[in-house]
Amino acid sequence: MLAVQGSKRRLSVGFRAKEQVVPARLIDCIHPLPGDVEPSARLGVFPWTFDNSDLEQASPNSRDWGETWVLLLESDEAIDLASFAELACGADEAINKAACWLALHADDQDFFRWKQGLVQARPAAEIRSRRAERRAHLRSEQRSKHWIHVLKARQPVHFQTLDPLHQRWITSLQQLVADGEGALQLDPQLLQSLKSLRVDVNTKELRNLLIQLGQWDEHQPAAMSGTTWSSGFSGELLLEARQLIDNHQSLFPGDEGRVDLTAQACVTIDDAETSDIDDAIALERRPDGSARLWIHIADPGRLILEGSPLDLEARRRGSSLYLSRGNLPMFPTDLSSGPFSLRTGCRNASWSTWVDLNEHGEIADFGILRSWVTPRYRLTYDDADELIDFAPPEEADLAQLHQLLQCRRRWRVDRGALLMDLPEGRIRCREGELSVQITEPSASRMMVAEAMILAGAVAAQFGANHGLALPYRSQLPADLPPAAELEKLPDGAVRFAAIKRCLSRGLMGTQPSGHFSLGLNAYAQATSPIRRYGDLVVQRQIAAVIDGASPLSEESMQELLDSFDGSVREGLAIAREDQRHWQQVWFEQHQHEHWPVDFLRWLRPQDRLGLVRVDDLAMDFAAECPDGSLPGDTLMLRVVQVDSRSDQLRLQAFRD
Repeated sequence: MLAVQGSKRRLSVGFRAKEQVVPARLIDCIHPLPGDVEPSARLGVFPWTFDNSDLEQASPNSRDWGETWVLLLESDEAIDLASFAELACGADEAINKAACWLALHADDQDFFRWKQGLVQARPAAEIRSRRAERRAHLRSEQRSKHWIHVLKARQPVHFQTLDPLHQRWITSLQQLVADGEGALQLDPQLLQSLKSLRVDVNTKELRNLLIQLGQWDEHQPAAMSGTTWSSGFSGELLLEARQLIDNHQSLFPGDEGRVDLTAQACVTIDDAETSDIDDAIALERRPDGSARLWIHIADPGRLILEGSPLDLEARRRGSSLYLSRGNLPMFPTDLSSGPFSLRTGCRNASWSTWVDLNEHGEIADFGILRSWVTPRYRLTYDDADELIDFAPPEEADLAQLHQLLQCRRRWRVDRGALLMDLPEGRIRCREGELSVQITEPSASRMMVAEAMILAGAVAAQFGANHGLALPYRSQLPADLPPAAELEKLPDGAVRFAAIKRCLSRGLMGTQPSGHFSLGLNAYAQATSPIRRYGDLVVQRQIAAVIDGASPLSEESMQELLDSFDGSVREGLAIAREDQRHWQQVWFEQHQHEHWPVDFLRWLRPQDRLGLVRVDDLAMDFAAECPDGSLPGDTLMLRVVQVDSRSDQLRLQAFRD
């Protein structure tokens, strides 16, 4: 000891005489100095003439250690260090005491307790407990080291090879990324490990980490995780679907009153890859020379009982989800593409709407009924365009249907409907290959779209006539720019952008109301019951009136709308996020290219952020634009920054 410093002592420690200040309570006096010998400056000199190798040789071996424990356990006594050294080493010299003291204070020493200078044998149960605790601690340290190694490596890891605790941590990170920051409290140990490696605890950083660890599909929208879309259909739901498929040719309620229209020459028109066909159209030439339009809509409600597990699952989804890598249906695929679908050459259950238009395109009369239909042809839009263009005598129905629906379209325009037909582009990914799918406006697409709008107008009129609560769609009137101002803008995307900025968002309610951009007094979507739950609700309400049953009240209808409207919005948000992500991936693959664009309008002039249209992609993008840009200006577009993993895309338009 070199000095006393209050409750502490300054010591010269070890063979190298390293100075340390130690609290007095932590100092054990194990051997007195012989006679009047002055304290040595360090170990290894008189009177402590031994070194590390001497200490090792003087240490009791495992056999002596065990025998000493047995003797002390049997006596159940606590003895001093000298007595302990005598038992364990056969001598109580300074070197023996030092060796025993060091052994007693080893981290893995479980046999004895050292307390206030006395040694006591621990019971066997306590020894087992200490060893188990130490093994658990060792495993925990090994797990922690492995976890830190996993985080540092940032390489894909198999989930099943992780410790159960770390599996739970991965799951909690996935949940946080899916639900958003603050939605979940992370384990303090997990937080500490992330902070030690300087990983910011925010959704973008954690999503990127999970992608690097192979625990997150980098192309899966974050908003989709944890939703009903992420888990698919359960085995029970698939079994229910299988049973409906097996029994779909049996008689179901309402079948006895179906009108047999299987002889009618109706056709379906869809994209080539569409498998769930939910609408068909036909022309009926009447004896008086007039023509009647028929619009046939699939009838999934024939098989799906309200409140059944499949019905409730469809309500939870709200609609089918359309993603770049493929579609996720509202009903199991075997149903939506099977007995629900209006399949060519098969007798299909349908809800059929017939409409008589006057010479101006206004609805003169209509009817809605259950039916059996057998589509004669399945046409793609390209096929239908050819038939409309060439109008062969043996297939003249489509050309006449097109004329009738053009007349109807003009009637809506006269009532203020806005027609803003433009090519629409989407990024698609099939088998890992990206492509840009551009849908061009065409005669057949216009015809089908107009027929579906007409069917929705009829459904809304039926509801209004019967005081029926439906999921009516409406849009408030808009204060559009003056016609003279619009005429100065280039026709097409630039002019449409000026109009769209004035339009309000569509609304949904239980009472009929005007729809500004469609030019209708009332409208209810009713033509996609396989893909939109609200359309199935419309069919059920109409069926209740036709069957003389009690339809849902306005209050009950509002509750039902509230139950699935959130899911529909969630699906739209997922689809938007998905398309934005694939746009970023596409720009990553083409980031050194330039594209001609049209400036549409300013979004935030103070930040030089404007909206531009890339005709080559048929898409609109936000981009930094030159000061003074005017609607219709032609610019060039380039990528400044893009990182699809971090959801970042910065585009810049410049004058060539």
